[in-house]
Amino acid sequence: MARYFDIHPENPQRRSIGQVVELLRADGLIAYPTDSCYALGCQLGNRDGIDRIRTIRQLDDRHHFTLVCENFAQLGQFVHISNAVFRSIKAATPGSYTFILPATKEVPRRLLHPKKKTVGVRIPDHVVTQALVAELGEPLVSSTLLLPGHEEPMTQGWEIKEELDNQIDAVIEGDVGIEPTTVIDFSDDAPEVVRVGAGDPAPFE
Repeated sequence: MARYFDIHPENPQRRSIGQVVELLRADGLIAYPTDSCYALGCQLGNRDGIDRIRTIRQLDDRHHFTLVCENFAQLGQFVHISNAVFRSIKAATPGSYTFILPATKEVPRRLLHPKKKTVGVRIPDHVVTQALVAELGEPLVSSTLLLPGHEEPMTQGWEIKEELDNQIDAVIEGDVGIEPTTVIDFSDDAPEVVRVGAGDPAPFE
């Protein structure tokens, strides 16, 4: 059964954040709120967790996983980013955007797009997510919690617990957006809007 954490949206309880991070470090898989919508998340080296995300969402190997980062210093360890692209992304973060960029060798191969060798990255504007990533000390491997056959991502913690109780290890209740991120592909340096979501696509069109 998944553990259920009700974490304050503005002043996250340090003890609760610590307990969730302990689960992540023990190869747990969590459902957590972000500024766009709920996401599934696990630690970078958690092969089983990544496989469980693929199973829950029925994803193929072309799916772009996202590394949810605390800040640009962390983000820069995992993707190659030119000065021009850096300025564009910097102006839009933190926020409800996912950026697809060429990955560095720090990213496990199983997370990469098989042909492009790219990965998604983002810096969310969400207090609880930021607290989690800061305590973990590395990015969260994440994917939007959009279940097969559903038109929209899930937005209620208790519903997620009912639906996925035996497939994940924890659910964090919290304030959450209702749209997935806007996805911008920078793999060829020029921006391409791949998905329009919560973030305004205008700066990248």
